Amino acid sequence: MTDPHLPSVPFVLASASPARLATLRSAGLAPLVVVSGVDESVLDGLPPAELAPGLAALKCAAVADRAEEHGLPAGALVLGCDSVLELDGEALGKPADAEDAVRRWHAMRGRSGVLHSGHCLRDTATGRTELRGAATTVHFADVDDDEIAAYVATGEPLQVAGAFTVDGLGGAFVTGIEGDFHTVVGVSLPLLRTMVRALDHSWTGLWSR
Repeated sequence: MTDPHLPSVPFVLASASPARLATLRSAGLAPLVVVSGVDESVLDGLPPAELAPGLAALKCAAVADRAEEHGLPAGALVLGCDSVLELDGEALGKPADAEDAVRRWHAMRGRSGVLHSGHCLRDTATGRTELRGAATTVHFADVDDDEIAAYVATGEPLQVAGAFTVDGLGGAFVTGIEGDFHTVVGVSLPLLRTMVRALDHSWTGLWSR
């Protein structure tokens, strides 16, 4: 007999991002987290709009192609995600160190950038894959040097693409966004729902009830 409290299809998140996991959980999903461990440098040089989906596809494939090795449940949906901030045509992932984060904030303050997020969803039962990207414009406050130093000292900007968050301490330094808020957090829920349905699954069937 099927347990009515379990989702109809197992869901796997191929990402170590706590923000993505929290977003999916708040949307009713109960993902199994399997970190891909891919070498992201293999796609260096791609434009930001292509880099984010490309990295998402790498992460998804690294987990889905080795389903048995990773101990994935049968018929799971595997989601790979990645994000980069585009500023002056350059793709900015996680800062290399604190000094890099400070330099970025000096360049970003009082300006706007585009956060590109790639989503790759694989149905391991059929092998079908959906690969899509989302973009959201982010407007940054004209923060002063002391605020930048204090923010970087917390360590938060060192852990995220673009050196900022909207759902943490960095939220006070973002004056507005144009697009889906969840894209900036790291996973677009409206886009993911569309991808799930494109693979002939029910979004509400993924809810952990």
